[in-house]
Amino acid sequence: MSRVTAVEVKQIIDTELDDAVIDAYISSASALVDEVLSSEALSETLLKEIERWLTAHLLAVSRERQPEQASAGPTSIKYQGMSGLGLDATLYGQQVKLLDTSGKLAELAGVRKAGMWVIKGV
Repeated sequence: MSRVTAVEVKQIIDTELDDAVIDAYISSASALVDEVLSSEALSETLLKEIERWLTAHLLAVSRERQPEQASAGPTSIKYQGMSGLGLDATLYGQQVKLLDTSGKLAELAGVRKAGMWVIKGV
């Protein structure tokens, strides 16, 4: 699969980060897409778009947190997303869920469910 470039990521997320920093995020997104979606019947074009939007999501939940609400005085800012929301924490992650028609990434990022079994003593 052809990898996403920093320029392509910057087309969807406003950032001043150096391309080398963005490349590190691209590597993470690419590894996850390759590992989770390689066996799925998704086109190379779609896989590349998923990787691009996933990179933007990873940036938005770490180095480039996106403002949700801002005030001028007394200065205040509220950022998008909350921890524990997975791909739903950013608009970029929500786009990943839309693009990943297999649902595998959403499944991974979802809340893990605990299970309990009762074993009757003899």
